[in-house]
Amino acid sequence: MPELPSYMEEIYDWAYVNPRLVALLDRQIVVQTILWGNANKLVKAAVDEFKPGDHMLQTANVYGYLPKTLAERVGPTGSYELRDVTPIQVKRCRKKLEGMDHATVVHANAIEPYGRTFDGVCCFFLLHEVPDDYKYRIVNNVLEAVRPGGKAVFVDYHQWNRFHPMGPIMWAVFRFLEPFAASLCASEIQNYSELSSKFTWTKKTFFGGLYQKVVATRVAE
Repeated sequence: MPELPSYMEEIYDWAYVNPRLVALLDRQIVVQTILWGNANKLVKAAVDEFKPGDHMLQTANVYGYLPKTLAERVGPTGSYELRDVTPIQVKRCRKKLEGMDHATVVHANAIEPYGRTFDGVCCFFLLHEVPDDYKYRIVNNVLEAVRPGGKAVFVDYHQWNRFHPMGPIMWAVFRFLEPFAASLCASEIQNYSELSSKFTWTKKTFFGGLYQKVVATRVAE
């Protein structure tokens, strides 16, 4: 069983560990509010990158309906595996995916090698929540786990446009609630891995640049 990282208890206990707050936050309407009305659009942007029959991995649980929607997208002809390091998140996700025999939830840390390859890997709003050394290890693991011709999909925060009306609010959010997010916004995701040259990269931004979807497609060998 993986140990819960110290930063999870020190910084994110309120968001991902405390049972009462987890139950309150794990609602699509809450996610939609936190992401300024963009959650549904970002979920669709991620899900649209995968297709029925894909064998895919999601690197960590997220609140709302994304896990179930991804599992439904690949369907019983494919497979869906989700990994998370937090016991309560594993338990909640298993509940969401009950009755879906092609879906599996594993208690594991995203910084550890995944041990197999997939048609697709989804990393949804994880990188901004981890220290920089974790960012490098996670992106490397994600890319390593993509089969030739497959893709990795990253959806996360991005450096917003200079005069974005939410800029001052997001600065405060990053300063007091998300201390690892600013470094992600200051870099391109592909810079977190030495495997980047084995992929073709595309990026699309949303909501005045506040969010990004980056797709890395592994070059067929």
